[in-house]
Amino acid sequence: MTPRRPRIPWLEPGGDPQAFPPLEAVPGEPPGLIAAGGDLAPPRLEAAYRRGIFPWYSDGQPILWWSPDPRMLLFPAEFRRSRSLAKRERNGGFELRFDGDFSGVIAACAAPRERDGGGTWITDEMREAYTLLHRLGRAHSVETWRGGRLVGGLYGVQVGAAFFGESMFSREPDASKVALSGLVHRCLGDGIAFIDCQMETPHLASLGARPVPRTEFMGLLARHCGPDVADRWGCGGDCFAGGATAESALLQANRCPQN
Repeated sequence: MTPRRPRIPWLEPGGDPQAFPPLEAVPGEPPGLIAAGGDLAPPRLEAAYRRGIFPWYSDGQPILWWSPDPRMLLFPAEFRRSRSLAKRERNGGFELRFDGDFSGVIAACAAPRERDGGGTWITDEMREAYTLLHRLGRAHSVETWRGGRLVGGLYGVQVGAAFFGESMFSREPDASKVALSGLVHRCLGDGIAFIDCQMETPHLASLGARPVPRTEFMGLLARHCGPDVADRWGCGGDCFAGGATAESALLQANRCPQN
């Protein structure tokens, strides 16, 4: 007899936003899937990120909540800024901005990509939810501009002393790396402990990210994302009002006051 697969916990839409199952109790099949259902209201999203859980699903599916094991994390001090990237930051004519065009960044990240079979997991529902989080000061964008045009960037959610990356895009070579480099320097200046990259990929590993076992990740969450930990996005977008060259913005990031 084939053993029955454990049922995935179901979250009621509009229910208790804290009602996620303990990560230690998840069925483990498929790997990393924690629960299904619920909603994308800000209280539930914040509760999810504080537990290291994020939504990831496609049109036509219920909301699926994930927490992969191991977890790919980038510790800011371990970022690998190659000589070629440093040269691009100096001489590429890029301008770095924070929260200048969040809607433009998430729209670009949601655009269909050939490597994803022409589809996208950033549904309209997801875009609306994260745009609301941005208006509430919880979600942020890091943008690379050149010649007045948005050419690369990323967005994610900041909770406590952690930044949870969601997606990035690039319309010119290295434009998304410049944005990530800017985020890293922002994190160093603001005292943010780690950048969550979610899934392990060779590209992220080449930039210094590394897989962290769930038990260690849960310890990091308790230390840096608990309800008593003050948010570390202390500078907001003010340190870069009007934009700055990529190199000067990186220098300026380290001068921002810490909370």
